[in-house]
Amino acid sequence: MKILCVNKFLYRKGGDAISTLTTGEILQHKGHEVIFWGMEHPDNPDYRYSNLFVSLVDYNGTGSLVSKAKAAMDILYSFEARKKMSAILNEIKPDLVHLNNFAHQIGPSVLDEIKKRDIPTVMTMRDYKMVCPAYTMIANGEACERCTGGRYYHCGIHKCTKGSLFKSLVNVAEMYLHHRVLHIYDKIDLYISPSRFLKNKVEEMGLKGEVAYLPNCVDVNGFEPAYKWQERSIVYVGRISHEKGIETLIHAVKGIAGLKLKIIGDGPLKEALENMVRIENIGNVAFLGYRTGQDLHDEIRKSMFLVIPSEWYENNPRTVIEAFALGKPVVGARIGGIPELVKDLETGLTYTSGDVEDLKEKIELMLDAIDRIPEMGKLARAHVEQELNSEVHYHRLMELYHRAAEKAAMHINS
Repeated sequence: MKILCVNKFLYRKGGDAISTLTTGEILQHKGHEVIFWGMEHPDNPDYRYSNLFVSLVDYNGTGSLVSKAKAAMDILYSFEARKKMSAILNEIKPDLVHLNNFAHQIGPSVLDEIKKRDIPTVMTMRDYKMVCPAYTMIANGEACERCTGGRYYHCGIHKCTKGSLFKSLVNVAEMYLHHRVLHIYDKIDLYISPSRFLKNKVEEMGLKGEVAYLPNCVDVNGFEPAYKWQERSIVYVGRISHEKGIETLIHAVKGIAGLKLKIIGDGPLKEALENMVRIENIGNVAFLGYRTGQDLHDEIRKSMFLVIPSEWYENNPRTVIEAFALGKPVVGARIGGIPELVKDLETGLTYTSGDVEDLKEKIELMLDAIDRIPEMGKLARAHVEQELNSEVHYHRLMELYHRAAEKAAMHINS
């Protein structure tokens, strides 16, 4: 097959981009022709057809009122993205389009060009954007489901998008336009959800369309497990932001003698947390900054286990799967899709999200049962080898591609 794989970011920026690139690599390894398409960015590797990518958009940058107004209009309907999509489709004529995270910087205007050509289309949901204007299902720091049933106006009332009334109202208008007026997402033949939790949640909140479950995967050959540890440390890996629960984790490890917490990553909360650690004289917490590749793997391999203290509805976190592949159990918040991966006393331990004392208790329980850590790491690795490997993922993905093609053909013939 010739597959157009779409994500707004096409460098290893976060879980959505990494999963998109991983999917493309699996398909290429199996002999399919994969063309990546997304947004221009200086960190992108060299891609064929990059001249047809959408222009770089930075919603965090400063600009004039005119430029901000244009950016807002592009969120609602990007004519540039539609034109560029038309050009790439005319050039390569794909058999199928696989959409990933394309909200805002690209937007669903591209669906008009895809379906005009009757091309089968699937979308892997990387967050809750299909039912939540702010995509995180968080309002004022807490999990929120007020927009259930298409009541998107709550995003404006609570200023859910970065605390900005303007940005929140743009997202509210976007949702009503796309879902209620244009019904543009009806042009997706099949949705793919990496977690059962996300699948169930978007269906509960009113998403129309068929949703299939397919978890993320890794190529286990690229992960050498280390069931023992070189130091008495635990690690957090990921974005340093409020919804990730890192402050809860720092307070949980405070005072645990002989244990070091390594925080790997970057984000808007990093400086504030570094200041908190310094002011409160928390000596067993270190910020290592952004790491990737073998450097990241080595830090995880040296540790005893990984902690994912999220306080939002995590989907199917790659961090957990990669830790498992490296032979490390995980202590994870009992929220979103995390409990689908972290099984108590098998692949790690779970705790009540946001509860400092419960998290501290579970970390100490792991340390008290130190002989069990290698065994849990082996079970975690086995789970990835059996259920979350690239071969299993590929065959299931092919089934979903064929299902989407069948649905597209039914639409043409109806």
